[in-house]
Amino acid sequence: MMPMSNKYKILGKYIKDLSSETPDLDTYLFVRDRIEKYQLDIDINSEALKNRMVEICTTFKYLDKEQSKKKSYFEIVYSTIIKLNEEIKDKKELEKIILCDVQKEIYPNMEKALLDLLHNSGYPDIKFEKKIDFENLYKQKFN
Repeated sequence: MMPMSNKYKILGKYIKDLSSETPDLDTYLFVRDRIEKYQLDIDINSEALKNRMVEICTTFKYLDKEQSKKKSYFEIVYSTIIKLNEEIKDKKELEKIILCDVQKEIYPNMEKALLDLLHNSGYPDIKFEKKIDFENLYKQKFN
């Protein structure tokens, strides 16, 4: 099997969209006490560009899944442009690159960007204890 780095090359990565919404002080105070209950949602979309290039948009949403009246909302959309190696023809292999390999590579940047957003939004104590296991998510999706 080829090593990861031979399958694709990251040509660029950037924050495409960033959102932090806390409508008012009451909401902020309410959320501050329960933000550790918030959950991370991940969504990954990709679009083929020309010349074997693919844009992958990874969206992290950090949100309250309970029916709270007062809630904040945080979202980051991270775009990664990759160029695929000539040998990559198989759809399964491409899916694994997009949903797993690239995600593992960009995750530290995304996590830092989301934490910076949360800290700058007035929630300084947030840490993500668990790292996202993209291998596992990928396996769950396709097995």
